Amino acid sequence: MGDQLGTPPMSSKIYDYAKICDTIKSLDPKIRFAGVINDRGRLVAGGMKENVEPLENEKDDEMIFMELALRVKMRKEFDKQLGLVNFALASRERALAMSFLLNEDILYVVAEPDADYGLLPKAILNIVAKS
Repeated sequence: MGDQLGTPPMSSKIYDYAKICDTIKSLDPKIRFAGVINDRGRLVAGGMKENVEPLENEKDDEMIFMELALRVKMRKEFDKQLGLVNFALASRERALAMSFLLNEDILYVVAEPDADYGLLPKAILNIVAKS
């Protein structure tokens, strides 16, 4: 476990972010986006699936990523009481958004709103576990 200052544990796993994102994008045709966001809300790997029209513009992406990073930090406040977050899911009218922690970074996956929100997060957790 890390110290109280937020330093990651010594056993932090090294992930191949690009490979994880590519694997997730090919997992299901309803997946639109798979990317890794750092703790400052910057996209560091992955992105939109080819031939998919974005729902928002690039400036909106930056705001979404920063808000996501802040939300993940806030959720960590309850890790001691509730345990670590496995994933978070938001079902919106136009998209299904999921976030998963990869050390101090965030795997962010967006799918069509009718994607299977029961199976998809489990399949993504399985991909991350095998990476």
